[in-house]
Amino acid sequence: MGNQANVFHLHMISDSTGETLMTVVRAVTAQFENTRPIEHVYPLIRQERQLDRVISEIESAPGIVLYTLVEPKFADQLERACQRIGTPCVNVLRPVHNVFSSFLNVDISPRVGGQHALDDEYFERMEALNYTMLHDDGQIKEDLELADVVLVGVSRTSKTPTCIYLANRGIKAANVPLVPEIKPPRQLMKLRKPLVVGLTASAERIRDIRQNRVLSTISSTDDDSYIDRKLIAQEIIRAKKLCKEQGWPLIDVTRRSIEETAAEIMSLLREHKGHDRHYAP
Repeated sequence: MGNQANVFHLHMISDSTGETLMTVVRAVTAQFENTRPIEHVYPLIRQERQLDRVISEIESAPGIVLYTLVEPKFADQLERACQRIGTPCVNVLRPVHNVFSSFLNVDISPRVGGQHALDDEYFERMEALNYTMLHDDGQIKEDLELADVVLVGVSRTSKTPTCIYLANRGIKAANVPLVPEIKPPRQLMKLRKPLVVGLTASAERIRDIRQNRVLSTISSTDDDSYIDRKLIAQEIIRAKKLCKEQGWPLIDVTRRSIEETAAEIMSLLREHKGHDRHYAP
């Protein structure tokens, strides 16, 4: 089968932001090699005229249709249109809704964009994100004790994106870089409440990321030591030694995605706190 046969149109229709659909699509398409979906994303579809335009787009480029529409009338209209066009159409949340309804023996109470309501969890996420941005890369050290999690590691171990991912789940996450020839800040060494986690990676991976970083920036400084593999290996050894001395858990992110790293950190945090806590999805 040629490459052209593996290219297909993928329509994602949501009455909210479409994040749920995008997450599902990323997880599924990763399981199919040599496929390239042409993505058509239609968020905030809440009026009939909007849905009419979406159906016209599907008619122009038939393919797989995935949707999360809470309004039954719109869902039915889309289903009937796709049946007429002859293209598969799937309500991504329906199987999950059915399981919940059957197990709990209660009917669903549809709410458009319910997962994005301006409730306590939403403001908790915003507060966490604000804290995380202010405490990125060791910028503010005085109130690290207010963090839920503090990530430490040498440069280019995915500390910042992991912190942002955690913040979007309501977790106040700060990060402190471990820099050669510079002692870790005393505030870090005195922490009691936050969970401190070390992130590490192979010297080869860090060198590759740093090289790409250097190539993408205009720098007048000498970058040789920054991308020297032997020096990087020494940095990693010192960082691992520090984590061992302090009793900080260490996660190797060499072959982990940000999501996988964050999942392990959240598991460690639950153990650290001694009880389960709900973090906003």
